[in-house]
Parts: sequence; structure tokens; C-alpha cells
Amino acid sequence: MTSTDADTESGTQTTAHQGTGSGARSSPFRHAETDRDAAPQFVLPLVVRIEKAAPPARTDALETAARAVLVLLSDERATAADGEWAQAVRDWQDARIRKVVRRARGAEWRRAAGLPGITVTGRAPDPATAEDVNGHQDGDGVSSAAAEVRVFPPVPLDGWPKELAKLQVSGTDLDDPEPPPAPGPTGPVLWLSPHVEMSAGKAMAQAGHGAQLAWWELDDAARAAWREAGFPLAVRTASAERWDELTASGLPVVRDAGFTEIAPGSCTVVADHPALRRR
Repeated sequence: MTSTDADTESGTQTTAHQGTGSGARSSPFRHAETDRDAAPQFVLPLVVRIEKAAPPARTDALETAARAVLVLLSDERATAADGEWAQAVRDWQDARIRKVVRRARGAEWRRAAGLPGITVTGRAPDPATAEDVNGHQDGDGVSSAAAEVRVFPPVPLDGWPKELAKLQVSGTDLDDPEPPPAPGPTGPVLWLSPHVEMSAGKAMAQAGHGAQLAWWELDDAARAAWREAGFPLAVRTASAERWDELTASGLPVVRDAGFTEIAPGSCTVVADHPALRRR
């Protein structure tokens, strides 16, 4: 079982061995073991757009954050030897892997969108339950929009761009207007623990880390197929019985370091990808 520790500011941090399709090792870029704590520390910033009048649904935000992490990990700017983000991604993955989710709206979002990064958009809301671009609203008069998450190349832990450093971290919470449907039986699912309560920001970071663990464990063919399909995935909360089965299944597991919100060692996410089930 691959496991990781998670921490910080609605973020995640890992000490997992990372798969590259040719066997697990301490880093996908270095064959030798490294002292992750002694290495320079980097963080992967994610910013979720939350407009007062049109916040995204919680599940849509979690799924979009997970896809954003995968999109960055597979982008040529991060994967090519001479890619403009490649060194930052290497440094980030050689240290403890941290993800921090912050929120923005209005001018804050526009300033963040002006920085190098990738914006990933989620599913448009059902106009029967939430407001769409045509002005539908839910029963509480609160509108909803498709999630928008912008992921940025890793930055030094103490070297955030000022446009992002000013953004709020705590208090990022969202709701689903209706319970999400059951996931399909053949698609990737990031299963959340039924025993751990997390803010939306914390859960977004954890979902992103679960997606990254799945990515590391896949071989090149499975990665290519997932990417070409647009990284379909679902994020759902498992039942207690299902959770026990998942954590004993050998699938990748995210374990929290306990710096924010939840107890140290808590299992938060199991990354369930069809290619990993067949191993």
C-alpha cells in the first residue's frame, strides 16, 4: 500500500514513495534516497474561485482540484527536461509535497489568473437546482457556478507571489445542492473517509493528493489513456463498510500529518483507479 502524510493550510504533504511506471522510489527524478525534510521546501498553490453570489458545489470543487493537479503533472512545461516548470516540479517532488488551497473572487481572481498557471473548469450546475449563466437559482436564492480552480507551478514555501500570498486560506467551505450520484463502476474514484470531517479547502487538497498518488502508481500507458480522456474522476465519501475494505485493499492511501483540522495519522483518501485494481 502506498501512503502519504498530509498537512498545512488546507494542504497536503507527502512522504510517500513515488511510482513512475518503472518501480517505486523516493523521487520520480532521483534514484537515490533523499532527506525530504532537509531539502528546500516547495508548495503547489491552488486557487478556487468562490464568488459570493455563485459559489461552486463542493463535490465539483473537489473533483476540479484533483483534475487540476493531474493536468499540471502531465503538462509538458512540467514534464519536459527543459520545460519552464520542470525544475520547480522536480524540487517540489524531491521535498515534502505540499498543496495549499486558497480562495479568490472578483479582482483577486483576475489578478491570480494573470500569473503563469492552468485554470481547470468543472461541471456546469444543473439549472434545476442551482443558478447557471442564465440566472437560475436554488431554493435558498444562492446561485451556483461550475467550479474553477487555477493551479500554479510550485513555489518556495516562503516565496509566494504577492498576488497569491494575500488570498485567504481558512474558512473555505462549500455545500452540494443535492447529494452527488453514485460513481460509475469502471471510472477512477477518490474515496473520502466517512470518519473525518474536513473543510472544503482541506478536502480539495487531500483529493488532489489522492489523484497524484494514483498518477505515480500508473504505468505510462494508463497515464496516457487517462490524460487523453480528460482525466475523468469522481470524489465521493465512502460508507464505513466500504472504507474498511478500501484501506485494506492495497490501493494508495493519503494519511494526514495532523497539522490542521484533523488528528495525525488519519486516513483521508483512497485513490481507486481501474488500472490499480487489476494489479
